[in-house]
Amino acid sequence: MANLSVIALKTFVPSKNYTQSKAFYSEIGFTKASDTQGVAFYHLGDVSFLLQDFYEKTLAENLVMHLLVEDIGAWHQNLIESGVVEKYDTKITDITEQEWGMLDFIMLDPSGVMWRIAQNC
Repeated sequence: MANLSVIALKTFVPSKNYTQSKAFYSEIGFTKASDTQGVAFYHLGDVSFLLQDFYEKTLAENLVMHLLVEDIGAWHQNLIESGVVEKYDTKITDITEQEWGMLDFIMLDPSGVMWRIAQNC
């Protein structure tokens, strides 16, 4: 029988300004574990993604990352208080209750990638 076990699934996130995006993700709490040949590996606990020194506007502005957290209020407050919205000229929405049974808010990264940060109700 074939071993079809999965170890991880990681998204390659585009960056318009690689240096700026690396600073942004570090400031919001992700740890940079490596940075080689235009690909930086970021993680926070057991979740991770690969930031790439590549930008295509249509891709960046249509990519949605979904981050499920335990305490959405703490995440929202931390991001607002961190000053990243002003520093990186980005956006964070208010927390809303979705009809599919989650609380969430949207954060845009400096390249226009949408992050839906959510908590199960």
